[in-house]
Amino acid sequence: MTANPVEFVFTRDGNRLVGDLYLPAGDPVGVVVTTGPLTSVKEQAAGVYAAALARRGFAALAFDHTGFGASEGTPRQLEDPLGKAADIEAAVTALLADSRFAGRTVVALGVCAGGGYMARAVADDPRIRAFAGVAGVYPDGTASPADPAVVERGRRARERRLKDGVVETIPAVATDNGDVAMPLTEAFEYYGTARGAVPNYTNAFAVESFEHTAGFDAYRAAARLTVPFLLVHSEHALVPPWARAFYAAVTAEKSELWLDSAGQIDFYDDPRLIDPAADAAAALFTTVVAETARG
Repeated sequence: MTANPVEFVFTRDGNRLVGDLYLPAGDPVGVVVTTGPLTSVKEQAAGVYAAALARRGFAALAFDHTGFGASEGTPRQLEDPLGKAADIEAAVTALLADSRFAGRTVVALGVCAGGGYMARAVADDPRIRAFAGVAGVYPDGTASPADPAVVERGRRARERRLKDGVVETIPAVATDNGDVAMPLTEAFEYYGTARGAVPNYTNAFAVESFEHTAGFDAYRAAARLTVPFLLVHSEHALVPPWARAFYAAVTAEKSELWLDSAGQIDFYDDPRLIDPAADAAAALFTTVVAETARG
């Protein structure tokens, strides 16, 4: 594997999106596109898994979504699940257009909220041939409908931005777990400290994101998946019932791996979880690449 990732730049709707491309030592088995948790950037969980898959023979891309990190796009820090799914599709287009990956099979991995976002992208993009969700969050909009007050808060923030140009934000995490996007102590211990707060990361969440995230439904994508799916989860990760319901609704080929985590966030940086998750994902992806080659 390359000692450091190489920059990989592509565009979506005129915005320049910046990625880290991790390359294996030899010819790649296939190409992986990754996406990560809420408000995260490419140097965090998505990059960790991209690097792990490169060590297992794949070319793997982690990138900053529109409005985050080194990528262009406004409003900044807007968490838009469907927009992020569109970014993933743009990344696939760019990877397939790269001469280094001509004829390669593209597969996908999503972590935490990125599991739900990736589910939507995979269900809508037949070019992605397999999908692994690691500690994925798969909300069911029917079983857990959006809080109208939360949606309204997002709508009002959007209207204020359009009126006066000011993007209203709240912290992504804080020590007191108050009015934040992720009111979890373990989230602060990652994003709010040197453990995970890389220089490219901004501890902020655009309030208008609530208009997009509060009603986001990943569950409905399960029945639309037509490619092999791997669920990696833990009883101590976020919302295991959602993960089980999503897995049960998948009618395509599927497999699951339940690990023993302390919580959600250790899936982002603990080798005891990353290695078995990456091993399982690589095994699935290798099989799919071989089957695709056979036609």
